[in-house]
Amino acid sequence: QLQLVESGGALVQPGGSLRLSCAASGGTLDHYAIGWFRQAPGLERAGVACLSNDDFITYYPDSVRGRFTISRDNARNTVHLQMDNLKSEDTATYYCAAATLQAMCLVTPDHYEYWGQGTQVTVSL
Repeated sequence: QLQLVESGGALVQPGGSLRLSCAASGGTLDHYAIGWFRQAPGLERAGVACLSNDDFITYYPDSVRGRFTISRDNARNTVHLQMDNLKSEDTATYYCAAATLQAMCLVTPDHYEYWGQGTQVTVSL
């Protein structure tokens, strides 16, 4: 059973950067499409990035495009989410997830079978 553990969440000032990591065990991440999602209190979980299993396809919603970058490190069986120019509205719990999608990626939570426990990102002065 694939297990995912996120890390790297922190309190950061607006305009700052963070890199989140998602380490996998019980399987190899290069078999899966990877998504990063976030959920703020009172809001639904929303996708912020995805990467296809073959690394050819990425997708970012308008709210984060140009500021967030998803990447995969197969040697360490880890995926990252680089977040730059953070804004207060980026404050949320961030989750990584894996899906058995082939040559595609989606930011719809229902398509993902495996989830991490989440890491908190707070953007504030």
